[in-house]
Amino acid sequence: MAEPIILVLTEELKKRYQELPAPIQKKFQKQLRFLQTDPKHPSLRIHRLNDEWEFYVDIHYRCFFHQDGNTYTLLTIGGHRIVDRYKCK
Repeated sequence: MAEPIILVLTEELKKRYQELPAPIQKKFQKQLRFLQTDPKHPSLRIHRLNDEWEFYVDIHYRCFFHQDGNTYTLLTIGGHRIVDRYKCK
C-alpha cells in the first residue's frame, strides 16, 4: 500500500488563500482532496514548471508546490499571473 500524501501549507499559501474569493476557496479545497487522494486526477492537470510543480484550481487559478516523496509543500496560490513568476526563473 502506498504511503499517504502529506500536505504542508506555507504561510504564504495560507495568506493568499484568505485573499481568494469564497467560490475559489471552495474549489481549492476540492482540488486539495483530489491531490491528497489521487494526484493523477485529470482536473488537477499537474505539471512541472522549472523546480516547482503546478496544479489547476480552475481555469484562472493555480497552486504551486514542491514534492519530496509523499510530502507536497504548497507554496502559493493565485491567478494565472503567478505562472509568470515561476517561468522567469
